[in-house]
Amino acid sequence: MPRVDGRSFDALRSVKITPNFLKHPDGSCLIEMGSTRVVCSAMVEENVPPFLKGKGRGWVTAEYSMLPASSGQRIQRERNKVGGRTHEIQRLIGRSLRACVDLGALGERSILLDCDVLDADGGTRTASVTGAYVALSLALNKLRGKYPSFAKAIQCAVAAVSVGVVNGQPVLDLPYEEDKIADVDMNIVKTSANMYVEVQGTAEHEPFDAATLSSLLAVADKGIAQLFELQKRALG
Repeated sequence: MPRVDGRSFDALRSVKITPNFLKHPDGSCLIEMGSTRVVCSAMVEENVPPFLKGKGRGWVTAEYSMLPASSGQRIQRERNKVGGRTHEIQRLIGRSLRACVDLGALGERSILLDCDVLDADGGTRTASVTGAYVALSLALNKLRGKYPSFAKAIQCAVAAVSVGVVNGQPVLDLPYEEDKIADVDMNIVKTSANMYVEVQGTAEHEPFDAATLSSLLAVADKGIAQLFELQKRALG
C-alpha cells in the first residue's frame, strides 16, 4: 500500500535545518522534518551538578517541551511537574548528546539544551536529538576562542530517526497518521562512529521477529546517514 504522503518506504520526509535560528543562545537551530518543527538551543553555564563538583568534568543535559498549540488539541503547559513522557524524552536527548561529547573537555561547565516543539506531526523526539546536536556543535564552535578545550569536545555526530511497520512494511520517518496505526513503533539513535545510543522499539499489536528488527535497523541506517549529511551542511 502507498504511504500517506506518497514517499517510498525508505525515504525521509523533507528535512531542513536552519542554524543560528535564535539571537541569544550560544547555539541554536530550527529543524523541520515534514510538518514537525522543533527549535533547539544550547547555552553554557559555569557550573555542574553536585555529583560532578571538583571532578574537572562537565555535563550535558536537556529539557523538552511541546508548545500548547503544537498539536491539534491544546497541550497544557507543564508548569509545576514534568510528565512521564516529557521526562523520558529529556533523558533520551541528554544521553544521546553526551554520547558524542568528551565531558572532560568541557571543564566544570554544563551545556543546557532546550528543545521546544512548535508543530508536532510525529518524530518530535528524534528531530530534537538531531537538531540538538547542531545547536550543541554551534555553541562549542562559537566559544572555543574563550574555552580552547571546546575545540576537541565533539567526538562524533549523533542523529535519530523513527521507523515502524505499517501495513506489514518497514517504513522510515513516520508522520502522525502512520505512527498511530503502526504495528511496530521504534526510535533509533546512532553516532557517526556507527554505534547505537538507543534502540526504543515496541510491538503495538503482534510481536515482531529478528528479521523485522533487522529490516527496521537497515531502514533507519539509511535515514540517519542522510541526516548526518544535513547536519554537516547546517554546520558549514
